[in-house]
Amino acid sequence: MDFRLQTLTPHEAASLDADALILLWPDAWDRADAARADVLTVWGRQALADGDVGAEPGKWLAAHRLPGVRPRRVVLVRCGDGSAAAVRKATAAAWAALEGAAPVRSLVLWVGDLPAAALSATVLALAAVTYRYTSTLSQPKPRALQTVTVGVTEADTRRAAFEEAVAIAHGQELAREWANRPANHSTPALLAEAAQALEGRGIDVEVLGPKEVAKIGMGAFLAVAQGSSQPLRFIVLRYRGAAKSVPPVALIGKGITFDTGGISLKPAAEMDEMKFDMSGAASVLGTFEALARLRPAINVVGLIPACENMPGGGAVKPGDVVRSLSGQTIEILNTDAEGRLILCDALTYARQRFAPRAMIDVATLTGACVIALGHVRSGLFATDEGLAQALSAAGDAAGDPCWRMPLDDEYGEALKSPFADVANVGGRAAGVVTAAKFLQRFVGDVPWAHLDIAGTAWKSGKDKGATGRPVPLLVRYLLDQAASAAAPEKAAARTGRRRRG
Repeated sequence: MDFRLQTLTPHEAASLDADALILLWPDAWDRADAARADVLTVWGRQALADGDVGAEPGKWLAAHRLPGVRPRRVVLVRCGDGSAAAVRKATAAAWAALEGAAPVRSLVLWVGDLPAAALSATVLALAAVTYRYTSTLSQPKPRALQTVTVGVTEADTRRAAFEEAVAIAHGQELAREWANRPANHSTPALLAEAAQALEGRGIDVEVLGPKEVAKIGMGAFLAVAQGSSQPLRFIVLRYRGAAKSVPPVALIGKGITFDTGGISLKPAAEMDEMKFDMSGAASVLGTFEALARLRPAINVVGLIPACENMPGGGAVKPGDVVRSLSGQTIEILNTDAEGRLILCDALTYARQRFAPRAMIDVATLTGACVIALGHVRSGLFATDEGLAQALSAAGDAAGDPCWRMPLDDEYGEALKSPFADVANVGGRAAGVVTAAKFLQRFVGDVPWAHLDIAGTAWKSGKDKGATGRPVPLLVRYLLDQAASAAAPEKAAARTGRRRRG
């Protein structure tokens, strides 16, 4: 989908050649300058006076062939105080009003002088509600909407926010696409090919197979993969936007392309949704798609350990002990707690090879996180206060929120084993925390955060499908970090110019 930003008045928006026009109407417009006499403003003001449209965000009024308006369909939609949350709701409601009739291939979306955050939310909301999965359908119904002209009061002041939102939308869509694909269409090898498709856009990709992984010593990762006929892949992505000497941020995404639970077999009900167990990996791919488009001044490494967790004759068994890349031995009490096994080796690899400034792993790790936080916020664990605050702020700003959870040392007691350095599970109590405590053993002194996205990575029921979270959070965090790093340099440059003057 092609998004375009343009400086437009309501009158100019009404004159564009398009199938439909969405007019976002904030509460402040209820008191708009009465002297404004363009057809959209007059129509909207009269509709409000007549009580034909409610005041709550998402309430809408549609018109067909409105005199003086070129787009054949117009939807006025209330967006309350113009906040990001309100415009997300309004945009989704307006599109729902449009999509049931004739296809909309071109759309004018007028947002006026709403804040930059609201503009971003509008773009992301429209991209989300118009997305269509088609990859494995014999008679697909692809997205009809092809072009969106976003009209604002002053394009120059909104350009940066707009471009960031479009890049995040593309990244989120890539994440949704790969998480939605059935496991036989999203094997570790195919996931590696998806990563390699990003090469040549400022991103380098390296793919390791079983022999290379065994040579490195990733015994925990190998243990999970050994029950499947699909060979594992360890995918390494590198984006270099800053000087070589600047340590990177490492993103590690859980890439279990299908999770049966292994020998500790899951119940049959809803097991099909375990294709979503590589959503962490998909979010790393989506984040790199956004980086390729935005080119921020930051170095980022992406690591994706990808494999299936199957109950084959060679599968790891409950009670087996394996040696991780860190040298720590692990007693595998439950083979369905496999995500932490592949992540612990990836975390050790990131720390040893790249000496990152921070490590963030992203994983559909525990059902316990769904019980704790539901489907609104991702679980956040962090060893570093600054990292935790930055991720929380990024999530709030991006409309992709998380909630910080505890890492008290006492929780780690549950992971003790008489047969290995650590057990991979610690019982049902505080399962989301003990999973994080397991991972913490492998991060050393590098600032580390763990995002458990089990409740936010996909939806079940009639709206079943991947959400593409937490791509918005991750991209916002990386852009904020790049901006923070650039600020001292800009200040120094200004000081230097003043001294020379």
